[in-house]
Amino acid sequence: MGQWAGYLQLILEGALVTIKLTLMGSVLALIMAFVAGLGRISRFRAVRALATTYIEFFRGTSIFVQLFWAYFVLPLLGFSLTPLQAGVLALGLNVGAYGAEVVRGAIKSIGREQYEACIALNFSRWQSLRHIILPQAFVLMLPTFGNNAIELLKASAVVSLISLSDMTFQAQVVRAQTGSTLMPFLTILVLYFLMSSVISASIRGLERYLTRGLDGVRS
Repeated sequence: MGQWAGYLQLILEGALVTIKLTLMGSVLALIMAFVAGLGRISRFRAVRALATTYIEFFRGTSIFVQLFWAYFVLPLLGFSLTPLQAGVLALGLNVGAYGAEVVRGAIKSIGREQYEACIALNFSRWQSLRHIILPQAFVLMLPTFGNNAIELLKASAVVSLISLSDMTFQAQVVRAQTGSTLMPFLTILVLYFLMSSVISASIRGLERYLTRGLDGVRS
């Protein structure tokens, strides 16, 4: 039992790395989602083209290849990254590309009357987005953002390929040392499920908080 307790501790240490990777990657993904999503509805063609190129590139190429580029190719160009930094960069940029379309779609779904109200109030385009459009659109984005965060969590397992000691990597270490497949992979299966459940519950709680008192108002 003492031996297995030590192996469990190893996996839990990897789980902390996975949590850190997920949190940092989610922050980067959220930033990129808003930057690219707003870029897609910009009045400037160059900005729209740049945002579209980013979205299509990262949605259209493999996360494995993006990770390998971040860790193995960027150093050849003078940008050396740690395994954690490479993982955060690849995951954040990849998931952010999907999130950008969520941002664009949510903003576009806001009723025309809201934009007309902004014009009537003599709001600038930025004031309209900040005070009227984005607060409403953000609530619509939340469920899909939650799904994206869970997808990022599950995709974080790919960082084991660059020897980052997340819980998938540690489970492989335990398997190699003990010859047991069931124990380590059952453990991380449960841990991934628990982490996903925390994300889902957090998003639902935030959505309830942001929509308090709006029953019967929102269409």
